[in-house]
Amino acid sequence: MAHPAVLRPLVKEYEALTTLPCGQSSEQTRRRLEDVAYTLCVATGTLTIEAALRAARSRLSVAVRRDDSFIAQDDLTSEASGSASTEQPTRPGSVQ
Repeated sequence: MAHPAVLRPLVKEYEALTTLPCGQSSEQTRRRLEDVAYTLCVATGTLTIEAALRAARSRLSVAVRRDDSFIAQDDLTSEASGSASTEQPTRPGSVQ
């Protein structure tokens, strides 16, 4: 399942697009709604927009109840012990 930082704006955009008055809906808006719905389904691993919205909202409610930071636990451990690596990542095929 996608991270809440990915899901939150998708859910908000989907809700905004579905609440537009009929007169403001265009072909471009309809295509964007289809794109956002598809992306939500992929991000949540579901087959329908209804299931995607349920899954995304459930994930977002859990994220609100606990800290869901981007910092990996290993990064926190190495910083706390003062042994943070100073090595830079290398690109494939580069010479050391």
